[in-house]
Amino acid sequence: MKSSLKTEKTISFNPATGEKIGEFYVDSIENLQRAMEIARKAQPAWGALPVKKRVRYIKKMRAYLIDNLDEIAEVIFRDNGKTRIEALGTELLAGAMALTYYCKKAPGFLKDRNLGTGNIMFINKRSRIARVPFGVVGIISPWNYPFAIPFSEIVMALLAGNVVIFKAASETQAVGHALKKCVESAGLPAGVFSYINMPGSVAGDAFLDSGIDKLFFTGSVPVGKYLMKKAAETLTPVSLELGGNDAMIVCEDADLKRAAAGAIWAGFGNSGQSCGGVERIYVQRKVYNEFMGYLKTGIESMRIGYDTDFEVDMGAMATKRQMDAVNAHINDALKKGAKIFAQKNPPSNIEGQFLPCTVLTDVNHDMLVMRDETFGPVVGVMPYDKIEEAIDLANDSNLGLTGSVWSKKHGKAIKIARKIRAGAMTINDHLMSHGLAETPWGGFKESGIGRTHGDIGFAEMTEPQVIVNDILPFVRKNFWWQPYTPTVYQGLKGVAEVLYGKGIFARIKGTLKLLKAFPRTFKSNY
Repeated sequence: MKSSLKTEKTISFNPATGEKIGEFYVDSIENLQRAMEIARKAQPAWGALPVKKRVRYIKKMRAYLIDNLDEIAEVIFRDNGKTRIEALGTELLAGAMALTYYCKKAPGFLKDRNLGTGNIMFINKRSRIARVPFGVVGIISPWNYPFAIPFSEIVMALLAGNVVIFKAASETQAVGHALKKCVESAGLPAGVFSYINMPGSVAGDAFLDSGIDKLFFTGSVPVGKYLMKKAAETLTPVSLELGGNDAMIVCEDADLKRAAAGAIWAGFGNSGQSCGGVERIYVQRKVYNEFMGYLKTGIESMRIGYDTDFEVDMGAMATKRQMDAVNAHINDALKKGAKIFAQKNPPSNIEGQFLPCTVLTDVNHDMLVMRDETFGPVVGVMPYDKIEEAIDLANDSNLGLTGSVWSKKHGKAIKIARKIRAGAMTINDHLMSHGLAETPWGGFKESGIGRTHGDIGFAEMTEPQVIVNDILPFVRKNFWWQPYTPTVYQGLKGVAEVLYGKGIFARIKGTLKLLKAFPRTFKSNY
């Protein structure tokens, strides 16, 4: 077994400047196993707390978050590369809103739910659904939204009565530690929350081998598939959010200026590193040229660079590896006949991990940029003639996380949206449903399995347990219990005839059979 002594370190760099911003010790597998042992001991007492007491703990995190907005936004900006406005709006404000929502709704989400009687023959049975925490929940989070994504999951898991072991992305350890301070500001009991810094290449195996009760993972499709296969060995439940190649459909009656602005926001915000961001745009041919004109104007007005004065529209790419992947997709498209329709380059005197904003035309679905997740500041645009064509193109992907439809006719747009195989569809907007705490987040097809956020996502933090209570104290046994006799058989047949027999005479006949067997209910075998 590896030593628990921490010697190896993760070094965080500012992707915009190359500046070293921190170094953080790496945990061994032994450290994780020790955290698991402590967590298992802590969970029963935490889970037994009334939910209102858990809410009081969690609300302390919001107070800390609000008191330290500027400081945490600065950490996200320097560690991830996104602008400070994006750090504040899409990560911190979204996190505060989510916390508030779940604290308000948790008592209702966790309350026992009474079930109605399913059949009059069992009128003496009263059933309810109880929500039971899994126990120890593992959360492995990505680097693109290193605060907002895990923060909501941590809040939901703790409110539901679980304890949490959290692994932040190695690429954004400074943000991970800022989040750690935020959670620890609540003064949680020992073992209720643990922070692990471990390479992603070993973390999934280590979490599952440690006996985690449920794993939440956000990341790539190949890693998600591996984790699901690994989890199957022990039937460990997993929730996987694995990215998207999301389509935007622009109808001929859309507000084209709004649609173009929305495409820029959702396609190029966070430097395009959003799993739910726009990557493919399909525009009705009648309005294609007009829309493209607005899109070109918007792209060419984008301000790319290092955010020192809140007047930068797109920051740096978080990792060099992702820059290389984006360039590979662009080169593949250009080799196959695509053209650069609009592009805004970073300033020539700037260093760091910056890419231009790029709009590609003459694209098709043989190109990586239209088939796979590009995860960068690139969109491909295609015209269509009939809406059925656009729907088919939008669905022509192994991924299905989000999508959007743009039209002034909301009823029409909703009908189109229902035909798209994606987990989250928005009308006249895109890349914002993750910020709506009440909406579930997750995808179809290879975009993942399970949901987070909303009542559906909160339910993923618990297991449903049904409790069936017999309310008649004088009943000694059910009439179909042993010892079996011909009367028991006829009594059961009578039940079927009473409930489903054809005609009144068949039902009367069944009633007589049932009445003959039913008195056994009041006689004990002993």
